Amino acid sequence: MARILVIDDEELVRFTLRKYLVSAGHSVVEAKDGLEGLALQKSDPCDLVITDIIMPEKEGLETILALRQDDPDLPIIAISGGGRDGYTDYLEVARPFGANRSLAKPFTQDDLLGAVEDCLSKNS
Repeated sequence: MARILVIDDEELVRFTLRKYLVSAGHSVVEAKDGLEGLALQKSDPCDLVITDIIMPEKEGLETILALRQDDPDLPIIAISGGGRDGYTDYLEVARPFGANRSLAKPFTQDDLLGAVEDCLSKNS
């Protein structure tokens, strides 16, 4: 199966995503923000990246742009629960920035695994 990088500043979200992904046979690498995620992806690339949009340090849209610049074919899934200001259209912006798919939090395990499989199948 795939090696997946999960970038999210919330530990509980990373834990839940890891649980879902490992149950489907994937291996997971975790980062707490975009800076850490980009460094991990550069040093030991993963097959797919799942990134939150609203994070400290380097937020998700900047992270997606940087990932796309380094690897135009890397599958990327953007996730978000909106922002502190209640604006919930961040995911609409993620696609033009380079995300292949987007999921609004909260999402189900089936939603996540379906998006992962869709991205991986289009990239194989």
